[in-house]
Amino acid sequence: MIDFHTHILPGLDDGSQNIAMTEAMLLEEKRQGVNLVVATPHFYANRMSIDGFLENRAEALDKTECIRGTSDVSLPQVIAGAEVYYFEGMGRAKTISRLCVGKTRTILVELPFTQWDEEMIRDIEALIERQNLNVVLAHIERYFGFQKDRHVWNHMLTLPVTPQINGRSFLKSGGLFHSNNKRKFCMDFLKVHPRLIVGSDCHNVTSRSPNLRTAMAEIAETLGEEVLIGIDAAVQEALGQA
Repeated sequence: MIDFHTHILPGLDDGSQNIAMTEAMLLEEKRQGVNLVVATPHFYANRMSIDGFLENRAEALDKTECIRGTSDVSLPQVIAGAEVYYFEGMGRAKTISRLCVGKTRTILVELPFTQWDEEMIRDIEALIERQNLNVVLAHIERYFGFQKDRHVWNHMLTLPVTPQINGRSFLKSGGLFHSNNKRKFCMDFLKVHPRLIVGSDCHNVTSRSPNLRTAMAEIAETLGEEVLIGIDAAVQEALGQA
């Protein structure tokens, strides 16, 4: 399995705070059956430069590779990406492709927790059409409650984007950011959008731990195992492995 959305690199954001936590998270990913982890630390254009971000990420990735190299067990492979928070004009930002996952043209975008507008639509369209990027929208379920104008929500989802949903949102008891209404929303959304990515969005090994196998089991139990085929296909396509 592939965990496409994680905050597993040490010391970069509100995820793993140190090497020991990163190692514990990788061990839990392995226990969950994950063999490939996409590290997606937060990137905020108004707080950091791309060069500075990439330098810090490379250093954290090197530390993580040292953990993998010295571990007594075979830990999941880790490839680098970013969770890029939306900023006005991002569709025209010439260097934004440097934040794509690994060597792909796939970028994970976090949208604002506000009512979306047509300017955001135009920026996402520009990422796709002008920059030739594959856009994955992070934790799509967390935005819906802010979209009082559903026209913009519907417009966004007609674009050739890939929605991503956090694993804990499918669980009967998912802890932080969880509710039964959100779980129902996610199950219903998956019925309509079968090609989406499920990622853990893990930040630690306590309140926001890796949980991909647990989430997939819950999805299969509720909607049937055949639904997992579309989820697997979506993440394979995002990584250029289809």
